[in-house]
Amino acid sequence: MALAGPVYGELLSGVVASVVGAYWVAGLGAPAVAAVTLAGTVENLLLGLVLVVASGTTVRLAHAHGAGDRAGAGRVARAAWRLCALGSLLIAVPGFLARDRIAGAFLDGEAAALAADWFTVAFPAFALFFAQRIADELFKGVGDTRTPLRTALLGNALLLVLDPLLILGPGPFPALGVTGAALALTASRAVALAVTALLRRRRRPPAPAGGLPAEGPPAEGLLAEGRAITATGAPFGLDFTARMGVGTVQLGLVAAFGVPAVAGYGVGYRVLLIVTMAFYAVRQAAAIEAARLTGAARRAGADPATAVRSLARDTAGLAGVLGAGAALLCAAAARPVTALFTDDPAVAGEAVGFLRMAGLYLLPYALVVALGGVHQAAGAGRRPVVAVLFGLTAQLASGAALSGPFGVRGLWAGMTIGALVQLALLLLPLPRRRAGATGDGPLRNGPEEASEIRLIERNASA
Repeated sequence: MALAGPVYGELLSGVVASVVGAYWVAGLGAPAVAAVTLAGTVENLLLGLVLVVASGTTVRLAHAHGAGDRAGAGRVARAAWRLCALGSLLIAVPGFLARDRIAGAFLDGEAAALAADWFTVAFPAFALFFAQRIADELFKGVGDTRTPLRTALLGNALLLVLDPLLILGPGPFPALGVTGAALALTASRAVALAVTALLRRRRRPPAPAGGLPAEGPPAEGLLAEGRAITATGAPFGLDFTARMGVGTVQLGLVAAFGVPAVAGYGVGYRVLLIVTMAFYAVRQAAAIEAARLTGAARRAGADPATAVRSLARDTAGLAGVLGAGAALLCAAAARPVTALFTDDPAVAGEAVGFLRMAGLYLLPYALVVALGGVHQAAGAGRRPVVAVLFGLTAQLASGAALSGPFGVRGLWAGMTIGALVQLALLLLPLPRRRAGATGDGPLRNGPEEASEIRLIERNASA
């Protein structure tokens, strides 16, 4: 909880700021709302790529921190910044050049023009978004989740102030509309990143005695570390991207049941977002701790499996409590919470039905999300990815099949079925390897974990 609490606050502050920003944009009319919605969708898609580097950096850094490898930790940071620079360049330049085509591929008329205006600001400023994620993960990787919370609160508070000023233009400020919203977001990120960089400079530890030379590690070492970061973070990015893709398909299935169903789903989804962020906060905290424990075991020459299993049990207990609490809250408070967002009886009815059905989904989903972080950070990233892919496929297939006889409620039931499939695959026991079968190394949980942990350790000592 010491690690997860600040992460939840960080995530929640971002959601609150985006909701308030959407409120100001809504006053500009439907084309502006459509433009900002597309911009958010594109950024979420790019976030899947950013998460590969960001999550890989957190895990690799926590592993080095647990192993007491300060030179390795420095190598992780340098490789992460190089990946950030490369990724920003590869995304920002083509995105800026193709901004009109991207906007026109999804929207037309005024909405497309406004989306292109947003991208004119957002793509050149993408490096700020990427760099802030990396800077945050460099703190989280050494167990400091409070500093990212503080900088997130600073940036989002500034966004709350700048949004109405630059969107609506009261007093001496120009009314810039959608472009103003993009500029407000860019300015808030720039200030947060500047403060983060200053804090990191002040807290940077001295170079370890007898470590790497002052001019830095060889290029080969950074290349190897960059590959390790990417390989470690890939499961996190794939998980996020797969869920985003299925969410888009799910929205299309819901749309077949009419506008009230879509609106009700949108209201219910916003409520779920607030509670499910707690699961992702536990996931981040568990991933940091799992990587640290694995690194500490490597330093001691011990088997990390026992410590990781204990962490998994503790994580499952916490996630179970949060999932059960969220389920009860959604079931009991569905109607009064929905009334805060809409007074349309048809929309409210759909939202209440969604939230009550979600009570069956939240407990297994909490366990899947939280335990996935332990698996991925401990070097067993393939298993949760496979579980997610099969589970999401089961969700769509069962939801489509059940929506025939049960209507939109069948889609909500499909979500529960998908989460249960994911959880079952994640909890399937792996075959144990006989100690000494391939040497006198420590016992591993299975061939997948053995190969991936060996890869982590080989790269860490490269």
